[in-house]
Amino acid sequence: MKSLVVFALLLVATASVSAQVSSHASTGAAKPAAISPFQISDKPVARVNGAVLTDRDLLREMLQIFPYAGQHNGFPQAQEASIRQGALQMIIFEELVYQEALRRKLVVPDQQMKQSEADFKKQFGSAAEYQQYLKTEMGGSELKVKDKIKRSLLIEQVLNIEVENKATVTLADARAYYEKNPAKFQIGESYTFQSISIMPPQNPSADQKKEGLNKANEALKQAKATKSYQEFGLLAEKISDDDFRVNMGDHKVVEKDKLPPQVIKALASLKPGQVSDLIQIEQAYTVIRLNAHTMAKKQSFEDVKSGLRTELQKSKYEQLRAGLDKRLRATAKVEVL
Repeated sequence: MKSLVVFALLLVATASVSAQVSSHASTGAAKPAAISPFQISDKPVARVNGAVLTDRDLLREMLQIFPYAGQHNGFPQAQEASIRQGALQMIIFEELVYQEALRRKLVVPDQQMKQSEADFKKQFGSAAEYQQYLKTEMGGSELKVKDKIKRSLLIEQVLNIEVENKATVTLADARAYYEKNPAKFQIGESYTFQSISIMPPQNPSADQKKEGLNKANEALKQAKATKSYQEFGLLAEKISDDDFRVNMGDHKVVEKDKLPPQVIKALASLKPGQVSDLIQIEQAYTVIRLNAHTMAKKQSFEDVKSGLRTELQKSKYEQLRAGLDKRLRATAKVEVL
């Protein structure tokens, strides 16, 4: 899993701020991405055991959560409050983890530090760009850059010890979960099919109903003449009125209990590759081509083991991370300003 350490850059340009954000990479090094201007005043937004976190720190994390803010000239209004709250909780968590690293007297090996510094500088397109960052963001101090990188690596050390390393899920763990939760791996009966639908206008007149039936019968004739998935799909794209026409009329896999009774009845009479007669659902007419019929079954462990391990590891990681956050907050003084 990726580290949750945020390592971002903000480049100041006159009265506005142009931010650049890197990924949650293990060394904190990734190519920066240009972001539209945002106002920053370095106003405190939180204190963690006396350590001040500012709106600059908050913006870095908000851009990590929503990296498209530059393209959208800001954050979506409906989501901005939740993005801000999530970012605030993250920067507080990271400060708590950093302080824990200091309490444990953890150190960063010299070789790792040198490599991380080199990786960090590779983010910049040129030496001049790095010098601009150094001047505007770090007050010209290389030492501040080193401190920022060291902070990121110390945070990552604690996360590795308390979360990452403990979140491992073995194949035996996954199998045990599989055997204890059989219902989670039961797949219902399903069909894979394509459709061509003729949809009349709302409240159709008698003449419109007749015209719709004639059109449906013509569609049925053409559909019956198709010999393959491709031919049926191309016809669906050409004459169908339903939304699936943009995808060759393909509904992919649909569980039986999610289909209308008329469609289930028609599908039950078909073999893969066969085309149904007209199916009427209210005023609409549909023709379907069955591509596959899968009976209800339990997925085998071999089929699910890879995805299951990933899912279980992610869940375990989040639980461990939440537990770490709770433990660190229990003895900390956190003030949101």
